[in-house]
Amino acid sequence: MFSFFKKKKIIAHIKLNGVIGNAGKFKQGIDFAGQEEIIEKAFSLKKAKVVAITINSPGGSPVQSHLIYKFIRAQAKKNKKKVMVFAEDVAASGGYLIACAGDEIYANSSSIIGSIGVIYSSFGFTELIKKIGVERRVHTAGKNKSSLDPFQEEKSEDIERLKNIQLDLHKDFIKVVEESRGVKLKTDGIELFSGEFWAGSKAKELGLIDGLGNANEILKEKFGEDVVIKKFEKPKGWFSKKFSSSINQIDQLANILEERSIWQRYGF
Repeated sequence: MFSFFKKKKIIAHIKLNGVIGNAGKFKQGIDFAGQEEIIEKAFSLKKAKVVAITINSPGGSPVQSHLIYKFIRAQAKKNKKKVMVFAEDVAASGGYLIACAGDEIYANSSSIIGSIGVIYSSFGFTELIKKIGVERRVHTAGKNKSSLDPFQEEKSEDIERLKNIQLDLHKDFIKVVEESRGVKLKTDGIELFSGEFWAGSKAKELGLIDGLGNANEILKEKFGEDVVIKKFEKPKGWFSKKFSSSINQIDQLANILEERSIWQRYGF
């Protein structure tokens, strides 16, 4: 008789999509500054006991990944809310690090999950500049200021220094995963922290995620068909709307190529 007046369950929903970190003038990726206000608003929704976060990212900046991860956890603790994360096509590298902010993580059976590692990639142009007769002139104060200059021969000490930094970053990443997933992780002879990635179904077996399914499906299953999902999204600025399709096409092309190179690591 009184079912009509029954309070509906409300879920706050945030969507994080793109490469983590910014490049170019029309920053379409995920960074802390761009998401801080949205995350805070979602967690401030008093009627919501749960905040759902959908993520679709191949990774990017480790610093931005950590900042977003820590802010989500801080907001969850402050507002006493549960966090449920849903991976779409990819939650890899920094994308998976952010996903670890979830008390529960879900993905599609075909989602790409993992890539718990650190990568640095560049090019060497030493032979090219010799062929075209270019003389490289670099003047520094500080003997290591020009480390890993792509126009000079690689030095073993520069590579070792870089690897040590990568190992430190990798340790930080592993710590986040272990603290988030804990006893849920099941190695079964598989090295989870090698940088390898898996499809969602295998990721579930390994304990990297809790279950399979998309946001709407899981939220309705857990909270009822009449659950209200309130979306929190960052509005696109007027300047970006007006000019992103018309000016500075070279800058946009560079952004596209940069993002595509990161997505393509995972077959997208």
